[in-house]
Amino acid sequence: MLKKLIWMFVVITLLVAGALFWGKAQFDNYLSSPTLNVEQALMTVKPRTSFNQLLSQLEQQKVISSPKLDQVTQWLHPNLTQVLIRYIHPELTQFKAGTFAIETGGSVQQALNTLVKGQEYQFTMTLVEGETFKQWRQYFKGVDSIEHKTDTMSEADIAQYLGSSHKKLEGLLLPETYHYTMGTSDLEILKRAYQQMDRLLQQQWEKRKNTARVKTPYQALILGSIIEKETGISGERGLVSSVFNNRLKKGMRLQTDPTVIYGMGERYNGNITRKDLRTRTAYNTYVINGLPPTPIAMMSRASLIAALNPEKSNYYYFVADGTGGHKFSTTLRQHNQAVRAYLKTLKKK
Repeated sequence: MLKKLIWMFVVITLLVAGALFWGKAQFDNYLSSPTLNVEQALMTVKPRTSFNQLLSQLEQQKVISSPKLDQVTQWLHPNLTQVLIRYIHPELTQFKAGTFAIETGGSVQQALNTLVKGQEYQFTMTLVEGETFKQWRQYFKGVDSIEHKTDTMSEADIAQYLGSSHKKLEGLLLPETYHYTMGTSDLEILKRAYQQMDRLLQQQWEKRKNTARVKTPYQALILGSIIEKETGISGERGLVSSVFNNRLKKGMRLQTDPTVIYGMGERYNGNITRKDLRTRTAYNTYVINGLPPTPIAMMSRASLIAALNPEKSNYYYFVADGTGGHKFSTTLRQHNQAVRAYLKTLKKK
């Protein structure tokens, strides 16, 4: 009887070993099979996803075919299949939760290795210089890959969360391309933009030229935002800055159209009239002295640096030259001539 039991045990052991060996060969063959010929696929793996669920998800997203383990191993018991995987490929069960980019064209195992490595896909968001915080908020609303926490918050609430003593965020956030993972909140991205601008401002304030007429770092942001709106040509920023710094030094009004437009708010329809230039707002630098109370736009690094490092010049005026740049003048007479030349250019066009 004992011999019979021993013999049965040996037979069962051999059968199980044979089944496992055959199952391993089948599964290894499956892992080496190619993924489906599709473009890069983004896949979000939720916490506590099982290996079988993972393969099913990969099939649903048309990355792999026949994901079910019982289809791969055919007649092994599901429990034995799970044991088999943990035994021959324990690393494949250590996949991470998150959103990943599956590069197709490789093998099934390569696709699974992407999930095991846990390097989440990096989304990108470009926050554009020259725009307002209101425009940025509108942009955020259309981004599905972030968590929207600011929808019910006012601008002042957001500013307080970021640690700003100002209620308006214009000019306090650095326009840049930011990388983030799925589910990052809009507040987290804004916090990074705020911190980067704060660091940049501190660094550049310490290195400013003594010819810069701004008295505080916040005034540097105000002037930098005006420069940002006045020119997009890198070679002109220093000269534009010199005009405004020269005017501040002499006590002249800045008389810059972008401040008028910002002060008009929703009333601005694309045109500025003489009446608009005479209408007093807190931002209309044709009627107020010095700088407006806040920045009027988000500014680039270059515009902030230009505000604090004006080129040396005797210019007090500039006007568009009709070719995308500006004509700079020392006297009002020269400026008026440049204006007439610009108007002639417009008529020809």
